[in-house]
Amino acid sequence: MKTTIVDLTKPIQYNAGDPWFMRVKIKHKAHRKSHWLIRLALRLPSRLFPKNWTGWADDTIKNMGLHATTHIDAPWHYGPVVEGKPAKTIDQIPLEWCYGDGIVIDCTHKEDFVAITIDDIKKGLDKNGIMIQEGNIVLIRTDRDKMMGTSDFVEKGTGMSKEATEWLIDQGVKVMGIDQWGWDLPLRYMAKKAKELNDPEFFWEGHRVGIEKEYLHIEQLTNLSALPPSGFKICVFPLKIVGGSAAPARVVAIMNEQK
Repeated sequence: MKTTIVDLTKPIQYNAGDPWFMRVKIKHKAHRKSHWLIRLALRLPSRLFPKNWTGWADDTIKNMGLHATTHIDAPWHYGPVVEGKPAKTIDQIPLEWCYGDGIVIDCTHKEDFVAITIDDIKKGLDKNGIMIQEGNIVLIRTDRDKMMGTSDFVEKGTGMSKEATEWLIDQGVKVMGIDQWGWDLPLRYMAKKAKELNDPEFFWEGHRVGIEKEYLHIEQLTNLSALPPSGFKICVFPLKIVGGSAAPARVVAIMNEQK
């Protein structure tokens, strides 16, 4: 048995194409800086400093919102109350939800600004003879991850409709994900369209399903094109950020193949 692990996670780094308020900044501290920290703060005299060692490297992540990279949204992100109960924050999510059999639904045919429908989901399942089982983790492939690092990543894309999101939840899916900037249609487009339609229910409709039905979704996945439609496990354990509306996660697919 051969095990292959496929990384589905966006690198955490500065991306000029991200919105200005979400651009990750990482400060790397050289080994020699800790040399002086050790000598001055810990009062270790130079004669006792280990030979052939300049000190430890260190880094600080600055200006990284919890939604700035590959992350999983908690119910708390959608609203303070879900299904009439206090919404779970990311540290309250059962880890059992975050590991399961994966399914990829190919929605690469969807044009920008056109929402993914129940029919799109059903056709993707039927094409590959897949039946959703309770606890499956469903990933929506749009291939918009190819735009990561550019302004188009935020401004363009398809997105999950309210109805398609509800349908997946009704099949027993607690965790789902997508390989574009957000779960819904692009934010700026939704705001513009809501004004044109004079419709207060249009904006963020996919996310807001989570106010009525508890679920989680992963945003900014990558590399879904490397996965088969089914037959693999998904692991998406979020950082345990107390009170967090989301958390970055190292999302991987695990495939076991017969040699």
